[in-house]
Amino acid sequence: MTTGTALSVNVGPPAPSLGKDVPTTGIHKQPVTEPVTVRAPGPKRSGLHSGVVGDHIGDTLHHGGDDQAIYAYASEDYAWWSAELGRPLPPGLFGENLTTSGLDLVGAVIGERWEFGSGLVLQVTFGRIPCVTFQNRMAEPRWVKRFARENRTGAYLRVVVPGPLGPGDRIAVVDRPAHGLTVAEAFEIYMHDQSRLARLLDAPELPPDLLVEVTERLS
Repeated sequence: MTTGTALSVNVGPPAPSLGKDVPTTGIHKQPVTEPVTVRAPGPKRSGLHSGVVGDHIGDTLHHGGDDQAIYAYASEDYAWWSAELGRPLPPGLFGENLTTSGLDLVGAVIGERWEFGSGLVLQVTFGRIPCVTFQNRMAEPRWVKRFARENRTGAYLRVVVPGPLGPGDRIAVVDRPAHGLTVAEAFEIYMHDQSRLARLLDAPELPPDLLVEVTERLS
């Protein structure tokens, strides 16, 4: 069984927008010291938006909802980017709710389930498609294209069983679908390799709207 740790749990208050046509953003995530409540937020536009109580999402057209309830990023990928960019990158900088240690998020399988010591269960859905808010937050030229090209996207997760999430919590990968479609492979196909789109249909755990889009693109 693969195990890891919640190195940091991060929550974003509302702040002025960083370039999108929305008034606010929640990308300025800050680590918390006490557990936060995690629950399924419901539909993207009309629900509670973030899966983390107290976490703000400004662009509810593109972010949040059940299939993007939690965003996780690996400390190992942070270390890689820190070396590439030549500067320290603290947990939460990428706007993730959960900074992990010991888990391979690049190789995470779509649909795999993470069980936490509290009983919280999350399921991997897809990688993060970068946006202008992220680029402006990083203040790195051509960041959107660079982040997408390197394919260290982190992972969005849906809530299977609600519960508390706190720094230091143990994470166990308790189920990994046999189709083997990883976050990195799915992202590469979706963004850069339309000839392999049909492969995405092997993973019914992908977000339903994405599966509909893929089906339409294949028809």
